[in-house]
Amino acid sequence: MAQAVRAEPIGRFGTEAVSNDARDTADWVAASHDNQGLPFIVIDKVNAVVFAFDATGRLRGTAPALLGMARGDASVPGIGQRKLATITPAERTTPAGRFKASLGHDFEQDILWIDYDAALSMHRVIKGRRVDDRAGRLASPTPSDNRISYGCVNVPPGFYDGVVKPLFTGTVGIVYILPETKPLRSVFAVPD
Repeated sequence: MAQAVRAEPIGRFGTEAVSNDARDTADWVAASHDNQGLPFIVIDKVNAVVFAFDATGRLRGTAPALLGMARGDASVPGIGQRKLATITPAERTTPAGRFKASLGHDFEQDILWIDYDAALSMHRVIKGRRVDDRAGRLASPTPSDNRISYGCVNVPPGFYDGVVKPLFTGTVGIVYILPETKPLRSVFAVPD
């Protein structure tokens, strides 16, 4: 169930619709400097949306995202060393947490490695099987059909190339993936 969102007329998000958890997290990161002067991304799994910020906390872009098929806030131990064919649908989660991320490569393209050991990355949406209709899922108006990946965060190519890649070129950054089964404040030190 998607968390209620509201459009802010002013503030960090401009007129973007944003959940309370995403807004509270981005405001906490900027106020506490938890990002250590690095660009950062907040991924709202409940609403399947990505918010990208520069090192000063200024919103640089937002986009819908495809996420892990299964709900959950932890990766299965050793998942990054397993073959995709052995990963069951229930194990295909996008874990919550704070990750130091950097640009790199997989077998086919450049990607943003969020957690290399868990094989968790952000990358351009792949075409995949026709039945998966990944591009259609990204374009749909609700997050209810955005759960299809093995855990990686798939974003539109224009967002990846025009926002994520420039922010992370030549530097590392921080990715905050919001929880969906745990309370926000059990994962991050966001004040009430």
